[in-house]
Amino acid sequence: MNKDNVKGFDAPGAINDSLTELLRHGARGLIEKAVETELQFFLSQYDNVTELSGRKTVVRNGYLPERQVLTGLGSIAVKVPKVRDRSGGGVKFNSAIVPPYVRKAKRVEATLPWLYLRGISTGNMQDALSVLLGDDAKGLSSAVVSRLKAQWSEDYLTWNRRDLTDEKMVYIWADGIYSTLRGEDDRLCLLVIIGVNEQGEKRLLALSDGYRESKASWLSILQDLETRGLKTAPKLAIGDGALGFWAALAEAWPQTRCQRCWVHKTANVLNELPKSIHGKAKAGLHEIWMAETKAQAEKAFDQFVRNFSVKYPKATGVLTKDRAVLLSFYDFPAEHWAHIRTTNPIESTFATIRHRTTRTKNCVSRNTLLGLVFQLALAAERSWLKLRGFNRLPDVVRGIKFQDGIAVLDEANDSEYKQQNIAT
Repeated sequence: MNKDNVKGFDAPGAINDSLTELLRHGARGLIEKAVETELQFFLSQYDNVTELSGRKTVVRNGYLPERQVLTGLGSIAVKVPKVRDRSGGGVKFNSAIVPPYVRKAKRVEATLPWLYLRGISTGNMQDALSVLLGDDAKGLSSAVVSRLKAQWSEDYLTWNRRDLTDEKMVYIWADGIYSTLRGEDDRLCLLVIIGVNEQGEKRLLALSDGYRESKASWLSILQDLETRGLKTAPKLAIGDGALGFWAALAEAWPQTRCQRCWVHKTANVLNELPKSIHGKAKAGLHEIWMAETKAQAEKAFDQFVRNFSVKYPKATGVLTKDRAVLLSFYDFPAEHWAHIRTTNPIESTFATIRHRTTRTKNCVSRNTLLGLVFQLALAAERSWLKLRGFNRLPDVVRGIKFQDGIAVLDEANDSEYKQQNIAT
């Protein structure tokens, strides 16, 4: 295994805090699934060994007492299954991943980044797990690795068919995540939708591969969400202006309002400007989307156009074509602005995919790619925090109007709104 294939593999600080936290959340489930895969492979070797009555002689028999294993990510609780040998032959199952009495893993801090960032093909997964187990590891055949990957793919397929009848989303974020990974046909493009419900809880709604972020690909995803029970259109969708998502959204949920991502827009504008004035341009854009009121934002918008339109009309054209949908957030609660001005919920979660610096040597299957990325996304979802100011989400659902982030009330709902504020 050549560690030089991954940038900064052993460099101090190569794994940032957010990634370490994400991996810590996912470590227990990852180890348990790997051990379970080991057990299934072990039991398969005794499938044909039966008693005279036809009962299998070697069967699973609960778990050993849970123990804490010290890893580079902290202490992780691990439960190892055990087997029963009805023949009295003394057959025992010993996990190669979590051997008996082991209280400290070997280089787990290196293993998990390999599993997620390099562990795509069976060969690479073998290398990654060998870092954990050492050169003397047993039971780590290609069949075990393949079964583990197959289980991840099956988990993804099951999740992708789940019922969404009880889900009602207030906001959704959409983005296309490209990677240097190559699939069976072309470079991997993941289409991702994250939503937040009325309780402020973020949910991974959709994760699929698409064809260059086309309208057809996005429309297929939105229609599938509806078919599985997501009948109520979200109030606001946030995404990059270049997505085919917007055309699909207009067809599937025409009543949903649109908010263009300011991070993407800033990058698009700067691409049309010389680097020598990037600092000045970024400051001007910051004045727009950080303004306290929409009127102030409009004024800053006009000022930016005056400053740059004569010499750089392409840059200002990129900005002005989405003027209205860049300022939609002013019509929603001010507590939510930090969340709905950008697609950061997606960007931060999938940064490890977007910023990959290596390619797999061989093309990988669609199901393998989706299964592995799905495991990463699930680990991230468990660490997502509630939306700031989530108690304002019911107001958005009820259709209360907001001006510059503050609720605009009429006499009919003023009393109800005040009572809600007292309660919260």
